[in-house]
Amino acid sequence: MPLASIIVPAFNVAKTLRATLDALLAQTFIDFEVIVVDDGSTDKTAAILQDYEGMPGFRIITQRNRGLAGARNTGIAAARGLYIGFCDADDLWAYEKLARHVAHLDAEPHVGISYSGSALIDDDGVPLGMAQTPRLKGVTPQHIFKRNPIGNGSAPVIRKAVFDEIAHRPTSETSRDWYFDETFRQSEDIECWLRIALTTDWQFEGIEGALTRYRINAGGLSAATDLQLEAWERMVTKLSKIAPDFFVQNAKPARAYQLRYLARRAISDKDTGRAVDLVLRSLAQSWQPLWEEPRKSISTIGAAMVLRLAGPLALDVLMNRMGAKT
Repeated sequence: MPLASIIVPAFNVAKTLRATLDALLAQTFIDFEVIVVDDGSTDKTAAILQDYEGMPGFRIITQRNRGLAGARNTGIAAARGLYIGFCDADDLWAYEKLARHVAHLDAEPHVGISYSGSALIDDDGVPLGMAQTPRLKGVTPQHIFKRNPIGNGSAPVIRKAVFDEIAHRPTSETSRDWYFDETFRQSEDIECWLRIALTTDWQFEGIEGALTRYRINAGGLSAATDLQLEAWERMVTKLSKIAPDFFVQNAKPARAYQLRYLARRAISDKDTGRAVDLVLRSLAQSWQPLWEEPRKSISTIGAAMVLRLAGPLALDVLMNRMGAKT
């Protein structure tokens, strides 16, 4: 039995899948399996997977399209490892990532979710010079709600015991347990992390280093902000039933952080009107991000104003000089 399982949800990822799998198979830690869940792909994903079929520790599961949450659930159910990592099929893991997380979880039995920072890459895998540098220690449900220190779905390695604790079977299912909520096509990560934080005693803790290469797709970023915000609000409505007092106390500042994050997405896509609107809505919810994280908040406000008043070229010059981090 492998000590760790790495789950790769794959849907129409022929362009990036091979690089993702090669990086995983080159991990310095060797006691692991890779489970690729082909989530109803219609491109050449299946053909690429044929090149890996039969490799030791490599498993392929094919299913009808269930979305990212559904692919992860299938992978979790099939996993044999005590530790479960996720790597989306357009992201990359540093070669030492699994070894670092296994050592962390082995040394800290109270930690259920280990994660690290991520370097951002573009569509072609070229580093963007930016990184997600999350809080690593002393993580509370409030931190997860406001800032989601895990950052992206390819960052964490999680004890299977954590998923065993939150497993549930909706009435619509006859044989499949859910860990991630498959009704979410956006915000499924934060919904799961926050549910773990609110309903279990497992701790979240990060380790140093940008051990994931997280791909940012060019174009169309701001177009998805409405859907992301809608899913985030639905997550709040759902989990408010579990911990109503928590959401009464924390929803407004967390919403301000979420709107600031979406504003930065709109700024990246040079969507001027959307960026300014989201910044103003963030400030209307709460000024807490401004005094808790003044540098990032001021840079977001400033970037939105530069975009509005001086245009995209001026913003590019400003951002290159600042070397801002996400």
